[in-house]
Amino acid sequence: MHPILHIFLYNIVPILLMILAGYALGHFVDMHLPTLTKINFYLFVPAFTFTYLYTAEIGLDQRLTLLAAFLILVVNFLLGLVVSKALHFEAGLGEAFQNSLMFYNSGNVGVPLISLIYSTGFYASTGDESLLTLALTAQVMVLVVQNLSTNTLGFYNASRGQGKSIKEAIVKVLKMPTIYTIALAIILRFIPQLDLTTTPVWPVLEYLRNALVAVALMTLGVQLSKTDVKGIQWRVILAALLRLLGGPLVALGIIKILNLSGVTAQVLFISSSVPTAVNTALLAAECKNHPDFAAQVVLVTTLACPLTLIPVIYLAPQLFPLTLGV
Repeated sequence: MHPILHIFLYNIVPILLMILAGYALGHFVDMHLPTLTKINFYLFVPAFTFTYLYTAEIGLDQRLTLLAAFLILVVNFLLGLVVSKALHFEAGLGEAFQNSLMFYNSGNVGVPLISLIYSTGFYASTGDESLLTLALTAQVMVLVVQNLSTNTLGFYNASRGQGKSIKEAIVKVLKMPTIYTIALAIILRFIPQLDLTTTPVWPVLEYLRNALVAVALMTLGVQLSKTDVKGIQWRVILAALLRLLGGPLVALGIIKILNLSGVTAQVLFISSSVPTAVNTALLAAECKNHPDFAAQVVLVTTLACPLTLIPVIYLAPQLFPLTLGV
């Protein structure tokens, strides 16, 4: 089977089917969307963030990857800000528009995508198994930046878009447990006498972490069942184009500026082309800030990403060929 077809069938299709299951559930059963979003933000997302941050190997050589992922986030934020101001979007829509560009699906699409490419695709033709380890480590760095920023800046953006003052938006962010789990994970990493992975608490955290993808996607499906997806406006199409086509171009510029190469550059380039994060729709629903727009952007980018991923995956090894030491 061709790697691209394999990616579509085993990475994209399952995501679409989970959304469809949530859509069907929301259509035939009276699901309470606010409850679902709170379960995600107050239980599953903190567990997901904590486990990944606690176990990620972040050496000196990974700091540049973190910097690149952060700069990509900043440039996407500025791009969303400039475009929304130039087109005179009202404040709430502007904030939702920025979130749709900044936050992409680096976890439940990015991780399996990178794993497949470097284990079975033509990227693995060198036979060097260390490529997969290097690629996944780089992707975890992207995941950390995306996950931390979504639950701080993203939530702040959505709250401001709802019409709250800066103080009210900050208070809203401070009520989110994820920022405290971030601090806790970092502190516990520096206690060598304690290894949480060997305690009875760890399986519980893993169960909660593993539940996030399914529940988040099904929650999105429920939200879509309550959303008018027939009249997709040009703003949604614009956001989708900037996410799927503009995202890789932004990443390319940052990669060149930082003079990155090899596997790190390839992973940053590929992961920047994945769809808008499901969490942006959950944020919009939780803060009641243009949830229809956010849900439609996630839907359109998820449906369209197979078409844009193909050239990006093909170009990555040509733009950033592997060298000695990759």
